[in-house]
Amino acid sequence: MSPETYQKVEAIALDVSLVVLFLLMFFAVHDVMKKNDVPLGGRMVAYGVLGLGALGFAIKGIIKLVYGI
Repeated sequence: MSPETYQKVEAIALDVSLVVLFLLMFFAVHDVMKKNDVPLGGRMVAYGVLGLGALGFAIKGIIKLVYGI
């Protein structure tokens, strides 16, 4: 396998694993908040922080595609 192909496969595997990680974190946070009866404001803050983290990784990927890094 050529180094370029290896880098592409590695990048795809990293992106997929990050998506899975964020999904697992979402389910874990949701479960903890559901069991502890967290108010709506606290839920919105927790989901907002988790969403902004995921959005940051998505923007990073888009920037990498645009600039070809």
